[in-house]
Amino acid sequence: MLQLRQLDMKRITEEERRTASVLARKEEERKRESHKQALLKEKKRIAINNAARQWDIQQNRVTSVVTSDQDSTSCESPSHKPCHLNGTIADEFADEKRSLDTVLSNAVQGLSVIDSHLVELEGDTLCLYGSGALESLDRAWSVQTSGSISVISFTFINFDDIIQVLPKVRLKFPNFMHLKLKETNLVTLHQFNALAQLRRLDQLTVDPQGNSVVNFTLWKYYVLFRLSNFNIQKINDTEVTRNDVVLSERLFGILAFVASSELPHYRLLTLLGDSRKKAVHNLIDGKSKKYPATTEDSFDNKKLGVETPSRAALTYIPQDLLNDKLEEIKEKKAFCHSYVQGLVNEAADISMKNESLQKLWPQMFIELVRDAVIEVRDKNSYMKQCLQRISEQK
Repeated sequence: MLQLRQLDMKRITEEERRTASVLARKEEERKRESHKQALLKEKKRIAINNAARQWDIQQNRVTSVVTSDQDSTSCESPSHKPCHLNGTIADEFADEKRSLDTVLSNAVQGLSVIDSHLVELEGDTLCLYGSGALESLDRAWSVQTSGSISVISFTFINFDDIIQVLPKVRLKFPNFMHLKLKETNLVTLHQFNALAQLRRLDQLTVDPQGNSVVNFTLWKYYVLFRLSNFNIQKINDTEVTRNDVVLSERLFGILAFVASSELPHYRLLTLLGDSRKKAVHNLIDGKSKKYPATTEDSFDNKKLGVETPSRAALTYIPQDLLNDKLEEIKEKKAFCHSYVQGLVNEAADISMKNESLQKLWPQMFIELVRDAVIEVRDKNSYMKQCLQRISEQK
């Protein structure tokens, strides 16, 4: 009340007016910030619910998504359509759409919500919900932000889609060491082979929800064996012991040996690169008879984070990429067949011409000699002809 002069029979001073104005502004800012945080939380809840619902549809499930609070009616959608903010909330913040990088740099908790996926950064943990969140890895991240991330969590994202962004994760987040997977459709042991693309991995957490592979008794031992060069310390928050490592070698060592033995020499070289050619040559030539990683060279490889030749033979290609690869192989086979067939036809023509030449050459030689003798028989005439040819050339 700017026109108020007295309150409770006391005159209002300018100092009191200023103090009241400052307190009012602080209270307004506090309410605005509180409202903003509530909106951010609501956006996050809705985005996660949408990602979960879309994931359920993809997995042909009919289970309902349980909301985290009582006022979940705004997110109910019998037709499985994505939920959206409604009422004054959407109107008030329709103009506050900011990019992921801006939010990450200006807030402790970064959040980007678009329909049915969510990207959230809290402390050193980057959480990705929904397959659309993978697009955030293509954006430009600041060195400070990318260097601070040590934990990455994938939720409601197919593992085969995650595989395709692992090289980006390796390059963008150099201090990344803990991978969390929940509702990622991990169903087979050989899918873990794809994690070898990472730079390092100290911890791995695979939630039983949406990952049926954890129902296998030996899945942890396979992870330890296949990713032995990472020297993993924890799996599902359980410390890895020396006995676990030894047992993993005993269980799966022969598998790697057989896999590498069945692969052609050139295929092993393409998997490992030039730096490992010598080791592969030794393996192929039979100089290294021990398939478990018990030699001094194997221990050195673990220290350096280098894969052994036998383990590198254990790979995994997603079905979609495998189909594309098979199609590419068919095209290459067709091209090679056509090219080789052309070479064969050309060689056959050359051979036929050579045989014909061998048959005709004796008679041709006699005729060439006869023509030459007849031409030089008259020396004067021959010299005139030669001089005439020379003059014509000039």
